Amino acid sequence: MKSRILGAAALTAAAALVLSGCAGSDGGGEGAPIKLGSVNTISGPATFPEASEAAAAVFDKVNADGGINGRQIEYKVTDDKADPATATASARELVGSDEVVALVGGASLLDCEINAKYYEQENVRSIQGIGVDPGCFNSPNIAPANIGPFNDTTLTMLYGSEELGLENLCVLTSVIGSTGPAYQAGVDRWSDITGKEPLYVDDTVPYGGADYTPYVVKAREAGCDGIVTNNVEPDAIGMLKAANQQGWDDVTFLMLTSVYSESFAQAVSNSAAGVYVPAEFYPFTEDSDVNADWKALMEENGITLTSFSQGGYLAATFMVEVLESIEGDITRESVNEALANMDPIDNPMIAYPYQFDKIAAQDYEPGGWPVTLKSGTNAWEKAADDWLMIPAS
Repeated sequence: MKSRILGAAALTAAAALVLSGCAGSDGGGEGAPIKLGSVNTISGPATFPEASEAAAAVFDKVNADGGINGRQIEYKVTDDKADPATATASARELVGSDEVVALVGGASLLDCEINAKYYEQENVRSIQGIGVDPGCFNSPNIAPANIGPFNDTTLTMLYGSEELGLENLCVLTSVIGSTGPAYQAGVDRWSDITGKEPLYVDDTVPYGGADYTPYVVKAREAGCDGIVTNNVEPDAIGMLKAANQQGWDDVTFLMLTSVYSESFAQAVSNSAAGVYVPAEFYPFTEDSDVNADWKALMEENGITLTSFSQGGYLAATFMVEVLESIEGDITRESVNEALANMDPIDNPMIAYPYQFDKIAAQDYEPGGWPVTLKSGTNAWEKAADDWLMIPAS
């Protein structure tokens, strides 16, 4: 049984480009390659190269094993550079010019928000490796492999208040684009579940800030015992260093999966009262058969072991299972039908069954596995024996 917190009231190198052929969304006929693609932020303020690298590794392995009923997969990766115009052009290149049958394994700061309506217009589906922006979680055509940073925000707050017993949570949020309301919705969901309110909220925290001391000082003066933040790895390190410099060693940091990496653990010696994260996938820093296939494939291809590569691997794995279920030609239309009618896929790397339409509609209970980084350890460890779930509303 998966554990559920009920509360008081009841989220390097460019990815490999595999040859882009000439077959269109009609499948190109028997024996033609199956064209897939993804839009990614590989360069920019926050990057996610591992997701599409992992997806490419899955497809390469499938191809080496004979493909999908003898058909090879051609997977094309584009870099939107965190630029709206480039993201727009990337989507049109893949969907309009290359005529991919589906998008899979992508991870971008703004792909979904910029291109979701276009994907709906062109009737193409996307299994994001890592859904990042709000558009990934409110489109019928997009169903990420991960729960996303907004659900992750709710989870990390639930763990802090309900499991750790923290009473004064302060939220320090970095907002990019239109993510502010989505992060606030994650906080509001925690309030709805627990009947509690954060002590202090600051949504002016910058990405790539030079000094996080002013934000830490304000939080300390407010009386926070837990800091909830969506910092990405370099900024999170800066936040912790600012707390260290202030001698603030009894504050707990409730962060998101974006900091769950071995490089982050090695960079942090003093994590105050601890960093806690609800990992969106089964903890990869644990030796377990759950991650064995993923880990072996990543190591074989020299891909960094991160949650981002887990997401890309899962997205591609789900797509392969769907493609293998299709009888007859594989076209955009037949892929869409297969995704709409797919049976739920149970995979121990995630807390919930993956079913495209339910994930796209957010009609499921998101979950993460709590992990912690304690001072002086430089290593992550499990903080729970089971998944932490957001209860159904």
